[in-house]
Amino acid sequence: MRNIIIIILASILVGFAYNFLLIPHEILSSGLSGIAIMLGLVTPVNTGVLNFLLNLPLLILGVMKLGKRFIGYTILSVVVLSVSLLVIPVYKLTNEPLLASLFGGVITGVGVAVIFRASGSSGGFDIVAMLLNKKRDLPLGALISGMNAVVVLISGFIFSWDAALYTLVSIYATGKVIDTIHTSHIKLTLMIVTSRGEEVKKKLLSSLYRGVTIMDAEGAYTGERRKVLFTVITRYQLGEVKEMLKEVDPTAFVNITQTTEVIGMFDRGGK
Repeated sequence: MRNIIIIILASILVGFAYNFLLIPHEILSSGLSGIAIMLGLVTPVNTGVLNFLLNLPLLILGVMKLGKRFIGYTILSVVVLSVSLLVIPVYKLTNEPLLASLFGGVITGVGVAVIFRASGSSGGFDIVAMLLNKKRDLPLGALISGMNAVVVLISGFIFSWDAALYTLVSIYATGKVIDTIHTSHIKLTLMIVTSRGEEVKKKLLSSLYRGVTIMDAEGAYTGERRKVLFTVITRYQLGEVKEMLKEVDPTAFVNITQTTEVIGMFDRGGK
């Protein structure tokens, strides 16, 4: 419930940043939301409706290919953001486009980063990058940056190159804030020592798109038998894993280390 409330509030915050700062100056955000803003400016269709329609195919695909809780929180974020864009009036908070692009990007970055910390995402290119990364272990940051570059170019051709540069400022500010609050591209290795190895294994496999390795262990002091589970996850999923462990085995010992590199298959096939 805490994560749900956080995602709802953060998504509304992003909606305010769009309608009060970015949209009035024809400045685009990153990802599919930026494309939705662009289409909303050149067509009579509301940006919120366009944002939902553009994300809908990816959300359906994500349900089949990505972790259930992660995509569930992402669907919630997309729906709340789309409704916010539909309900919140478009109002020019400042007449200075540079201030609008900078603070719009910062506020958007805060909202998106908070959503990441609550084990979700704001949809769009995040889902595209994760689906592409599932086939090859490509850097998510580079994939998202490449797709955002297309948004900047489109902005320049449709509006003006001034608008494109302001869009670039907004996207850069958003990315820097997200990196400061939540480095989503970092991979983590979890070593979980538990007396409920089978239950923890089933919970991880049913909820995460990750493989798990199990080893037998014995406590040096107590002599009790334990299971040690190893898995590599992204920072997207850390909050979700913590909640699962609290539910299955609150007494489990968990060692979390940052992973420099993963060689071989990082994503396993199937759900």
